[in-house]
Amino acid sequence: MNSTPSVLNRILIGILGLILLAVGSLLVALAAVPSVGPWWHTWSRSAWDGLNQAFDDTRFPGRPESWLWIVMAVALLVLIGLMVAWIAQQGKGRSDVLAAEFDPGTVAGDVRIAGGVAEQALKHALAERPDLAGATVATYDVHGRPALKIRLQPRQGVAPHLLAADVSALVDALDEVVGKRIPAVIHIGAGARTRFSRAERVR
Repeated sequence: MNSTPSVLNRILIGILGLILLAVGSLLVALAAVPSVGPWWHTWSRSAWDGLNQAFDDTRFPGRPESWLWIVMAVALLVLIGLMVAWIAQQGKGRSDVLAAEFDPGTVAGDVRIAGGVAEQALKHALAERPDLAGATVATYDVHGRPALKIRLQPRQGVAPHLLAADVSALVDALDEVVGKRIPAVIHIGAGARTRFSRAERVR
């Protein structure tokens, strides 16, 4: 329900995993295969000599410094900027407003109900259920409208459809209190404490 770039995250994790796998495989090969050691020394020496030659060929006229250092500094700044932008995208979409209406009464103004009201009320109601190992409630902004995401971790042997029906009744009661129907996603997940398949229900 949020705008976290999950596809990009998976791609980056995959690339990082491949890099770590390659480095680990190289270390294992260096330790276990005798013929890999001489090859590595030859290749690394050749690569180091080529790098030194590149810096020697790109020196400023009359100076020992290479302009490749400037290129590397700019590339590093761009990389830092991309990392900051990527971090800023994580978890976006959360909202702190559950409902907002204009009241044209005696004193006209906006009436707002914070998302924490629904979150705390539902958490309190769900915390007393013995059939749940855990529950979290969060408010998100979906296409300009507030919506609730209720994530449940039931204990083993609990029927997901019955649990979803009970939680839907709680959300209906919350709608009556708020005076407005709030879209909600009920996510029933499986983890270390639960051993049945995941289910989701949207109301």
